[in-house]
Amino acid sequence: MRATLMYAAEDVRVEDVADPTIQQPTDAVVRIVLSCVCGSDLWPYKSLAPTDTPRHMGHEFLGVVEDIGADVRTLKRGDVAVAPFVWADNTCAYCREGLQTSCPHGGQWGVDGVDGGQGQAARVPLADGTLVKLPVTEDSELLPDLLTLSDVLCTGYHAARTAGVGRGDTVTVIGDGAVGLSAVISARLLGAERIILMGRHRSRTDLGLTFGATDVVAERGDEGVARVRELTDGEGTRRVLECVGLKDALVQGFGVVRDGGTVSRVGAPQFTDVPFGFADFLRNITLTGGVAPARAYIEELMPHILDGAIAPGRVFDRTVALEDIADGYRAMNDREALKTLVRP
Repeated sequence: MRATLMYAAEDVRVEDVADPTIQQPTDAVVRIVLSCVCGSDLWPYKSLAPTDTPRHMGHEFLGVVEDIGADVRTLKRGDVAVAPFVWADNTCAYCREGLQTSCPHGGQWGVDGVDGGQGQAARVPLADGTLVKLPVTEDSELLPDLLTLSDVLCTGYHAARTAGVGRGDTVTVIGDGAVGLSAVISARLLGAERIILMGRHRSRTDLGLTFGATDVVAERGDEGVARVRELTDGEGTRRVLECVGLKDALVQGFGVVRDGGTVSRVGAPQFTDVPFGFADFLRNITLTGGVAPARAYIEELMPHILDGAIAPGRVFDRTVALEDIADGYRAMNDREALKTLVRP
């Protein structure tokens, strides 16, 4: 089959790799119908050192079950299913707590002999625990919306949930990427009354307004903090969703959060030292967030897509064939595209 491999920064290739096969009785093989490029894929795209053992890319995909192992019970051939961005058994103590990202029996796509999601097919370990069957056909117009359940929508929802967003809240979302826009959708779903979106890309913030944002703040740093406080009578907001992953964004989050409020960080962090000093400690700020256990949220969020209440697939503003995926990476990296959809 054909699959996406990354050899170095800005060196993305589509090459022939071994076809996936059932290796364990709990495996399934999925023919991929849709996948996409994630914002987190851009970090190695910018910085990966040259290697002779390229990375198998992609962790967001849905498709048709083509084969199943002897122990798979919840899926059958022909089912359409979505894969969360990590695989897990969904039965261990962590999974039962809704923390599938900590499953001791699970793992990540594209490593340790497991296929990546940016290819024509993938072997799915622990298929019963990992894959979620979708009540649609493979030609459904809802597939781009349902693909967001693999990562980006659930990550935005994780930000809102861990921040404690509830009915009537005022929320600040930092970042106008796909995760930030998903956080806007999620905050609205949870009942937020006012959502301030901090972003400076007009096409993206306009989409954020259609998703439910009530205000847009294009300024950054101290100017952005001052603008948010101006909009909130000097106090800031009780809930802040940091959806970027850079230190400056987190500092901005501390600047706009109300005393006693919560900052949830879900942007993949590109730094190690958290600038949380004594002054922030004195303000009783809670810092939470982390990697989203997407599998825990898929079945909760799916009905909102199926009934048309939300349309998160609108974050995909460019579509490429698998063979042209390098252009999809480039377009996202150059800010020509928000999120690239890939059709194998």
